[in-house]
Amino acid sequence: MLSVSTLVQALVLLPAIASAAKEKFDYDSLSLREVGARNTLDWRIWLEKDGEPISFWHDIPLYPDESNQQIINFYVEIPRWTDGKVETKRNEPLNPIFHDDSQGQVRFVESVWPHKTYPVLYGSVPQTWEDPNFDHEYTGYPGDNDPVDLFDVSGIDAGYTGQVKQVKILGALAMVDDDATDWKVMAIDIRDPVAALVDSVQDLDKYRPGLAKAMYDWFIYYKVARGKSTNTIVGGNYVNATFATDVVRESHEYWLDLMRGRTEAKKISRDQTSNPEWRETYVEKKAATRKFKIPKKSRVEPAARKPEKYENWYHLDEQFRLIELPGQKKA
Repeated sequence: MLSVSTLVQALVLLPAIASAAKEKFDYDSLSLREVGARNTLDWRIWLEKDGEPISFWHDIPLYPDESNQQIINFYVEIPRWTDGKVETKRNEPLNPIFHDDSQGQVRFVESVWPHKTYPVLYGSVPQTWEDPNFDHEYTGYPGDNDPVDLFDVSGIDAGYTGQVKQVKILGALAMVDDDATDWKVMAIDIRDPVAALVDSVQDLDKYRPGLAKAMYDWFIYYKVARGKSTNTIVGGNYVNATFATDVVRESHEYWLDLMRGRTEAKKISRDQTSNPEWRETYVEKKAATRKFKIPKKSRVEPAARKPEKYENWYHLDEQFRLIELPGQKKA
């Protein structure tokens, strides 16, 4: 039997639940709240809806239209041709975007010829989760505890951190990184002129030959310049668009279990503003700034300088081994 307090709480939330059920997600209402200096540990970007903070990860819907699940939403963390290792802060309230660090130093990605750092737009798929609680059937490894990664091969813009886009899934790479499943979904912005002509990696090769192979290789070797080994792609090729769409759908189910408290959450903040039915994690967005002590408005400071070594080019041989000159210092 429900307690009086639980019943009262449910009755109070009924109008909010009804409103959320009817509300169509308004992409035009989105804005960004940026605080601090880029290339520093204190820098953050929060997503706003109607001027109030929400979660990139938990509040952007996965599907713009559930009747076509090949088209999904995607938010940019790393714009094309930039090198900051920018990610979703999974363990802070409302999951802002931040600059990741290693041993207290902000991380960057080396430029390996011929690509200037990230050659594509890179980011995350909202309302998905790579569940670390079991070994996944296809890869044999547990998930990496993050939303699913996606790289956007469109050529219409370089993107910007915090940008929300609609993209079409073309395939995916089943990468294993540090003994964890780390899917990399390939997609293309639906506004790209090529998007209407392509439904697969093979289709993309007709209009942008060499792009898929270049990205496959890049994901294998991009850590070599910092002294690490190459990455592993399970299956040795892209899985097709149907398989990749199923991977995203399955990851959405893992996320639903996470948000409903059915799965163990490891170092994850589940705060969200869009589903009052999940009372354990729900907060009204108009109350979020005060509740989580988030800065009330943007305060952008000049970016800090990055280490000089990230201005260099690095070169690999045909076996993806780093070419070093005699006496050259390692990255």
